Amino acid sequence: MPERNDAALAFLQSRRSRPAKTLIAPAPSRDELMPLLQAAARTPDHGKLEPWRFIVVERGAMARLADLTTKTGERLQKSPEDIAKARTQFELGQLAVVVVEIQKDSPKIPPIEQSYSAGAVCLALLNAALAAGWGANWLSGWASHDPIFCREAFDLAENERIAGLIHIATEGSVPPERPRPDLAAITTWVET
Repeated sequence: MPERNDAALAFLQSRRSRPAKTLIAPAPSRDELMPLLQAAARTPDHGKLEPWRFIVVERGAMARLADLTTKTGERLQKSPEDIAKARTQFELGQLAVVVVEIQKDSPKIPPIEQSYSAGAVCLALLNAALAAGWGANWLSGWASHDPIFCREAFDLAENERIAGLIHIATEGSVPPERPRPDLAAITTWVET
């Protein structure tokens, strides 16, 4: 019989992201953030390539990123409503960890597996933050997929892209539970 970790299982079965717009100060300090990054870095990584890295965006950098989002939206001809919505994650942001996917040349590890690993880092960081009592949300958005924004905002190289922006701060309000998938409808059992 395997050894159970009932507390971890109960957490995973009840975890709930906190909308970024509801997160308030304080955010974790650098010392409080390091164990969360350490937990995220333990994600599955086929080939031990470490096809990801972290950029921590502190409160003082948020206004610059909000302004850059506006500039990017205007260049991409986004609507004023889309620009305003995209700016919000930075205008209201207290702290965000940018998980950067790094595509590395490998004869054994295909690019898709490196993308999966970067996505797993995002979820691991999100869950670590929630387990530590913080509110957290995994965001992206059209600006984060624009190579010019990525270069100007975070000096990303051509083989890098944003897998996610994990906003972490104090939970301002508890979100309502949302409908979850019907497991019977999405699960197939193969017996032979």
